[in-house]
Amino acid sequence: MKLFLPLLPSLLLSAADTKTEPVKVQKANYELAQRWTTTKIGKLVFDTQVTPHWIEGDRFWYSYETSHGRRFMLVDPVKKTKAPLFDVSKMAAMLTLITRTPYDAQHLPIRTIKFAKNDTVIQFEVQVDKDADINGTQKVIGVEEEGDMTQTTGSGNPQGRGGRGAAPPNPRKRTLYFEYELASGKLTLPPEFTPEPRKPAWASMSPDEKTIVFARKNNLWMMDMENYAKALKKSDDSSIKETQLTTDGEDGFSYARHISGAERDQEQQQQQESGQAAAARDKTGRVPPIVVAWSKDSKKFSVVRRDERKVGDLWVIHTLESPRPTLETYKYAMPGDVNVPLPHLEVFDLAAKSRKEMKIDRFKDQFARVLTAPVTARQREKQRTDPQWLADGSDKLYFERQSRDLHKLDICIANPETGEVTTLIEDRMNTYIESKPLRLVNNGEELLYWSERDGWGHWYLYDGKGGLKSQVTSGEFVTEAIDNIDEKARTMIFTAEGREPGENPYLTHAYSIKLDGAGMKMLDPGDASHTVAMADDGKYFVDNSSRVNTAPRSVLYDRAGAQILDLETTDVSALVDTGFKMPEPFSVKADDGLTDLYGVMYKPFDFDPNKKYPIIAYVYPGPQTESVTQVFTPKSPNVGLAQLGFIVIEVGNRGGNPHRSKWYHTFGYGNLRDYGLADKKAAIEQLARRYSFIDIERVGITGHSGGGFMSAAAMLQYPDFFKVAVSESGNHENNVYNQTWSEKHHGIKEVVNEKDGSVHFEYNIEKNSEIAKNLKGHLMLTTGDMDDNVHMANTMRLADALIKANKRFDQFILPGIRHSYAAEANYFFWVRADYFCRFLLGDWDQRVDMTEMEAEASPRPVPGARRGAEDDQNP
Repeated sequence: MKLFLPLLPSLLLSAADTKTEPVKVQKANYELAQRWTTTKIGKLVFDTQVTPHWIEGDRFWYSYETSHGRRFMLVDPVKKTKAPLFDVSKMAAMLTLITRTPYDAQHLPIRTIKFAKNDTVIQFEVQVDKDADINGTQKVIGVEEEGDMTQTTGSGNPQGRGGRGAAPPNPRKRTLYFEYELASGKLTLPPEFTPEPRKPAWASMSPDEKTIVFARKNNLWMMDMENYAKALKKSDDSSIKETQLTTDGEDGFSYARHISGAERDQEQQQQQESGQAAAARDKTGRVPPIVVAWSKDSKKFSVVRRDERKVGDLWVIHTLESPRPTLETYKYAMPGDVNVPLPHLEVFDLAAKSRKEMKIDRFKDQFARVLTAPVTARQREKQRTDPQWLADGSDKLYFERQSRDLHKLDICIANPETGEVTTLIEDRMNTYIESKPLRLVNNGEELLYWSERDGWGHWYLYDGKGGLKSQVTSGEFVTEAIDNIDEKARTMIFTAEGREPGENPYLTHAYSIKLDGAGMKMLDPGDASHTVAMADDGKYFVDNSSRVNTAPRSVLYDRAGAQILDLETTDVSALVDTGFKMPEPFSVKADDGLTDLYGVMYKPFDFDPNKKYPIIAYVYPGPQTESVTQVFTPKSPNVGLAQLGFIVIEVGNRGGNPHRSKWYHTFGYGNLRDYGLADKKAAIEQLARRYSFIDIERVGITGHSGGGFMSAAAMLQYPDFFKVAVSESGNHENNVYNQTWSEKHHGIKEVVNEKDGSVHFEYNIEKNSEIAKNLKGHLMLTTGDMDDNVHMANTMRLADALIKANKRFDQFILPGIRHSYAAEANYFFWVRADYFCRFLLGDWDQRVDMTEMEAEASPRPVPGARRGAEDDQNP
């Protein structure tokens, strides 16, 4: 790590202006913060939700971990029973006898479970030392000889999202495959076992599981299942027969999916840690294709091939590469660019081995995507999640196209044989139009389409030719995804926010409604945010409810909203016994005095109401989301930051979230730099008036990506109010951020030439560098030097403007790190903490050794190997 710090005056000032008063020294509580790091909190609370794995007859199993270990449960909704899948103590004893490796009920090594033999047997894997002397023998049949990703353990994640799931293969371990008979309770190690192969990343599989499509270099290839089986066993088997489908793929106009730098980093890490071959490719050059969407009858598939040949290049440098730094080049369209990716929708007929391009062109520089069917629970369990067309056959291909400015959206249907396109639905708006997946009723006799045309996100019912029949949902609330449609009863189940009076409008609930708009009913009451995991037949669903200050609860409901079983409630006793205190929700008014904003406050666990505390706002302006935690998240870094002696808040702002009205969501349209700042300032001022323990003279602000952009903007727009900021990887110059996000949320002007009808686009946006001269307080700019999402040019341009304005500021570069700081999250937590302690408290750890990390030291991953979900498109 290199910390580039300009010389700072020995006298601590709350701002660079010499007229300000020195910061009054207030002891920073490093000891308390060290006790509440995310790693240590993770040892006090475990699973927070139930992830059902549905099997036949509406039954499902799940695993749930507490401080007493992991339990595996089998639920039968019809019988209203919940019972252990097996006795964990007996299972530990049986595993110990066979593997001759000691286990107990709290430390079972089981990480995958699969039901087999008509659901009478479960199969699972256990890893043992490679040279372990086991009680028995097992021959494993049909795995890749050189040991590629087909050997990876953990094909399923019984822990659900965020659980301690599958690990990469370990060359010092070998995998044993067990079978457990549910009726007899007998555990066996089969002498021979053929594990179901894990589908490699390069393979797209047809619904009938007879055809595999993949890419090599820039073109598409296919093989049948017999040859696919050979490829899984030995990828370069000379007897494998493949068929090349295209020959015109080329760099920038390819049928091969772009493998991001972070994915390549991950492959490198996997190879270094386990010696395994790269996951996204094999040694014959097979790589993942661009997104392949299959017709449900497996006769055809479609791709959207994007022509990027004229799109400009961007670069990052692998500064840590050995023996010398290397250059990484990738295509990156920026807002306002003349040359942007152009979509081509192509349909392939497998029997004829032919290709037909659909006639989709309507808008200049348009966007297009195929509309696909929802993935079923059974498909997820079988890892068969390749996209499929909406219609049941192969004669109709539904797709969506949108103008570059996103003001115009068409729902279309293409004829795969002729390429002709019919427009079914047209949506128009003067800001960007957002959409949700189209749903078919009775295979397209009717369509369910989501729109914000009346200012709120609602579902509309159309006939199959695009004629509007009725508005299904209405009112001042926002609907989300459809989870199930009962065509016979003509009802649907969906989620929505903001409908319940007196509740935080960001809390999600499940509802049912008839397709004619009658009989809307909430299915999962309770003042919390609810997520739904539904059985494919729609008869039952698992509801996980959570609130930021309440332990999560998991309940099984039937379709009518009747509670069947209480499944789990997260055990927070160890947290509370150790001194954890829940964050406190609050609401304030926006700067307009009218709009309600919702937030969360984190206090030190040794809070003294008679003291004065600096306040730090953790921010993310949106517009695709707000940085306000609504659900139980005890491992939030803001918990630890508060323990140092701060009040830390998260609060929304107008323009920050799509779960409110369209007016609220698009408030910042055309003003992407400044739109949320006045609300953040107003919120802090109201809280300071409300609570005497908040020191309005010591205000800090921090955030990552869009939050880094906002943090710096706050320091420059309100330099007398915000005194200290840590600005992480901010998109300070949105004219050099990616085209889709910047043009969507700020807006781009489409200009039509009246003489010849030609179209061009004009883009202009305010940048943080333009107001660098306003800086008064203490600002730290940080970035990863390999950020291929928000390129470090954003940070460097602001740094250059600050230098030219003769401003003192701090800059921190994380070598080998991309957009997410996850690989160095613990280290950077203390960097951020030191900065706020120094300039808001006047007391900070000045030792060279970061001793706070010693107890949590872990091997450093390969540089850039981890990224956050926001890295794909969002800053």
